[in-house]
Amino acid sequence: MQRRQFIQTSSIALSTSPWLGNAWAQGSMPHNMAAMPGMAGMHSGAAAATALAPVEAMAAGAPLAELKKLVNTSRQPGVFRATLRAAPVSLAVMKDGTPTEFWAYNNSLPGPLIEVMEGDTVEIEFINALPQPSTIHWHGLPVPPAQDGNPQDAVPAGGRRVYRFKLPLNCAGTYWYHPHPHGFTAEQVYRGLAGLFIVRTKNDPLKGIPERHLVCSDLKLGADGHIAANDMNDEMNGREGQFALVNAQRQPVLTFDAGGRERWRIWNANSARYLRLSLPGATFTLVGTDGGLLAKPVTGLTELLMTAAERMEVIVEAPMGGGKVGLVTAPVERGKMGEVPPESPITLLDVDFSAVQPERLAALPKLPGTLRRIQPLGAVKAKKRVVFSEEMSMAGGVHSMKFLVNGQNFNMQRVDFTSRINEVELWEIANESDMDHPFHIHGVQFQVVERELDGQVTPEPLLAWRDMVNTRSGEIVRVKLVQRHKGLRMFHCHILEHENAGMMGQVNVI
Repeated sequence: MQRRQFIQTSSIALSTSPWLGNAWAQGSMPHNMAAMPGMAGMHSGAAAATALAPVEAMAAGAPLAELKKLVNTSRQPGVFRATLRAAPVSLAVMKDGTPTEFWAYNNSLPGPLIEVMEGDTVEIEFINALPQPSTIHWHGLPVPPAQDGNPQDAVPAGGRRVYRFKLPLNCAGTYWYHPHPHGFTAEQVYRGLAGLFIVRTKNDPLKGIPERHLVCSDLKLGADGHIAANDMNDEMNGREGQFALVNAQRQPVLTFDAGGRERWRIWNANSARYLRLSLPGATFTLVGTDGGLLAKPVTGLTELLMTAAERMEVIVEAPMGGGKVGLVTAPVERGKMGEVPPESPITLLDVDFSAVQPERLAALPKLPGTLRRIQPLGAVKAKKRVVFSEEMSMAGGVHSMKFLVNGQNFNMQRVDFTSRINEVELWEIANESDMDHPFHIHGVQFQVVERELDGQVTPEPLLAWRDMVNTRSGEIVRVKLVQRHKGLRMFHCHILEHENAGMMGQVNVI
């Protein structure tokens, strides 16, 4: 297998600055796919390829739906209390009315939006009405390990538990939640289990701008309307369905605010698909990453590159002339292996600017020059090195593949690292595999320090809080982080098929 270098174009090049030709691109991390317990190899559990429904089988062009909100049943100030029930639900998403069985939170696709304030206490009763064990992982949120839905704390089928945590100040941002039971995460997410979480602050400098929520996901349906099982390519490269959706809709229409400016929170809730977003004729102003607002806006971006599980906040202003423009995601070369069909750009939604009033657009005030203060993390007290790698085998005439962390498959009984609470650590993530891998660590936001490729070290130009970073083949990414809670934390590749197959480790914080 030849090592693959990330394709560079005039508009995007991850090996140098995150911006090149006015594009924003996020970093990455290596990881390896190991056989699941009881499987001889990665492909032994994969299904044969299924005849898929044509993309046209799902209707397009409906108005963009607003996210359903989870209702707070508490009457106490500063307490958010609600119930999330994971259960099968039958929905007709194809034009001919053929029903599809999904697994959903509170019968909602995507799962309901939780909105809270910094400092709030959150109490969520989780009811597992699935035929499998499950958890709720609060992706990116600074919650104690015992409340973070680790695979060690799986809720059995038919069981329930209460997650309770208090959010600290200065954690406003765009987060999400999804299952995390080892060996079942990928299936539960691709069947529909994922929801959204926003933490707000009283001092939001962008509060007055109309806000949109765009949840990008995909869906792989067989011709009979059933959710297709993973085939060998899915297990190897990560699952990408033929239906690319926004808010569980195919190519909906977003009617832009008459004032000419909107704030978009974008979630990449795909299992594996990277997004390379553009809005022809318009530019993006990046104002936030996974862990909230930047120190100052980054203007004039023509593209946004988002790894699986990443979130961004951007300001969009209507182009002069109005009309309808498609929000497009272009193919991303991330080192897929095997026989992969050619990929083409996909229009995720259409933005209708016809309601924009030119006089209001011309009178828009400037955005604030400062959004918040971000302090660089200080002197490093400890270092960790994570190596993502892969192994291929034809032993016994059977093709198998393993994705590994530091040469090992995930073992729930093994602790890979030990960290001390409140100490600044430098984590070095080295991708020695042939594919891109998005790195995620639970319970903390980190700061990317620098990237190294072919011996060239490039300092990270943007100081930001993140919990996702992409690492290309042959690249080393260095990040600083601080653990604020004692207990066991997971770190892994967020291509869910790779995580499922064992590309994951554990750090114990003492």
